[in-house]
Amino acid sequence: MKTPDDPARTRRRLISFACVGVAFLVLAGIGVYGLLTGPDEPSPPPRSGTTTPNPADPSGPTPSLPEIAPSTDPEAFARDVANVLFTWDTTSGFWPLDYTAVLLDVGDPTGTEQAGLASDIASYLPSRDAWVELRQYSTTQHLTISDAYVPEQWWQAVEQARPGQLPAGATAITIEGTRHRTGIWNDEPVASEHQVAFTIFLACPPEAPPTGTRTPAPSVVPSCYLLRLSVLDSPLH
Repeated sequence: MKTPDDPARTRRRLISFACVGVAFLVLAGIGVYGLLTGPDEPSPPPRSGTTTPNPADPSGPTPSLPEIAPSTDPEAFARDVANVLFTWDTTSGFWPLDYTAVLLDVGDPTGTEQAGLASDIASYLPSRDAWVELRQYSTTQHLTISDAYVPEQWWQAVEQARPGQLPAGATAITIEGTRHRTGIWNDEPVASEHQVAFTIFLACPPEAPPTGTRTPAPSVVPSCYLLRLSVLDSPLH
């Protein structure tokens, strides 16, 4: 029979404590890494989910989703889209699908590109499971844009396109900027920055002529709309 002071038993106990300590450090490292970097390949957003915000602080202001203002300026519209694409708050009570809906609302009005656009957006947002994990750390994200321009490769694509292949007013804007992510880890604020670049494909239809009435009606100027997104960090140049 081994007594409490048995050397072998004492060694095993010390080894067990050491293993537990190492496991905790590994898990802690994984947690903060996930908070700062996010998933490398987020899966598509959920097919269904709540759209009712449930803020952590009921006494605070009611959370709201970002908006994309109508615009006939391709660069201004693209900047708006880029900011909405990268701006989210896991504590707002909204889900990735809610943020996706904001972007789909300004998508191709014919519906032709909607399925592809939804898939593009999903690759930029955390999956539902990742969202739940990030919410534990009160994770938020936003974008600062350093440059926005029509890439030279777009003009090459236009020259090679067949007549009618591109919608009227189609163009591409490459966005370069910094993704900022913040959160709370062990009751301490943490933050990360990551350089990003991507291309937004959009169309700004030309002004429609007035209808033929006795009193000329004002021209109708439709807003730009979103077509597709490039793979993140694989923009046109």
